[in-house]
Amino acid sequence: MSSVPTIVTPQSLIRPEIQALHAYHVPPSVGFVKLDAMENPYFLPQSLRQELAQLTADAAINRYPDAGAYDLKLHIRSVTNLPSGMDLLLGNGSDEIIQVLALALAKPGAVLLSVEPSFVMYKMIAAFTGMRYVGVPLTQDFSLDLQATLDAIKREQPALVFLAYPNNPTGNLFDAEAVRRIIEATPGLVVVDEAYYAFASDSFIPHLARYDNLLVMRTFSKLGMAGLRLGFLAGSKAWLEQLEKLRLPYNVGVLPQLVASKLLQHHDVLLAQAESIKQERTRLMSVLSTIRGVKAFPSEANFILFRVAKATQIFEGLKQRGVLIKNLNGGHPALADCLRVTVGSPEEDAKFLAALQNSINQLA
Repeated sequence: MSSVPTIVTPQSLIRPEIQALHAYHVPPSVGFVKLDAMENPYFLPQSLRQELAQLTADAAINRYPDAGAYDLKLHIRSVTNLPSGMDLLLGNGSDEIIQVLALALAKPGAVLLSVEPSFVMYKMIAAFTGMRYVGVPLTQDFSLDLQATLDAIKREQPALVFLAYPNNPTGNLFDAEAVRRIIEATPGLVVVDEAYYAFASDSFIPHLARYDNLLVMRTFSKLGMAGLRLGFLAGSKAWLEQLEKLRLPYNVGVLPQLVASKLLQHHDVLLAQAESIKQERTRLMSVLSTIRGVKAFPSEANFILFRVAKATQIFEGLKQRGVLIKNLNGGHPALADCLRVTVGSPEEDAKFLAALQNSINQLA
């Protein structure tokens, strides 16, 4: 007598909280002026591109990469002014580092706390790793609600706190004293996420030695290396030697190590591009503030958040005109009617501004 085979489905095996998630969506962008992903719009100088071409041509891609990325870490230290005694952990972008941190601290019942709205991967990775997520609302102008955050820390006793500095998607730099108060009040680990450090006026890297529960995370994606997928975590060896146990072997490949090391030897070129982006950000902000019906929020990142009536229709109007930005309307109550535009080249931004004005006019 034959038994009826058990039907195995994803729904029968995958955790319900994972089934409830939506995958991180990256829209197709071919043929668009691409201003949706906070990328550096500028190519490298031709001479440097030729150096990279030769470097990659001679790369030993038949061999595994240096597991400890020794040379790359030396170059990162040289451009970050890392305090004495601090160490580095490298990741495939900052997303992998967020996951490593959550995996390390995901004891039963452990809480991951952040503010809202902020980087969506904090909440998503909390779900991946089984941590309980707590989000503390920002104020109406997207500032830290310090008392509400301190109250949540006292109530929830989080094992892990993420603060994006500047914040994504709002672009603002939180009050540094408020961040220090949060670090001092937190019984667990606080990670200051400085993905947009190249465009901001402050950093917590100089304070790493002051707090034993502080780590600083950065990515080089916004500086012009988005295609390399390289991020790092900086902090005390006591923390990083434990976190290294969760980092997958060879997570940063031969080519990303070689190319990033070469680019960091030309850090001044990347910083000059970042300075151009900051100047263009000022100009773009100024023009946006003159468009009737648009409220742009101050930014210390390489993007600008703005609010406009009928935001989703404006977003679709921009797409019809060949410009792709980020539609945040509906993603969080505080982001109602909000769109986010990456600061592009002057030519790209001119196309965006014309398309925005035409889209608004069409709906008037």
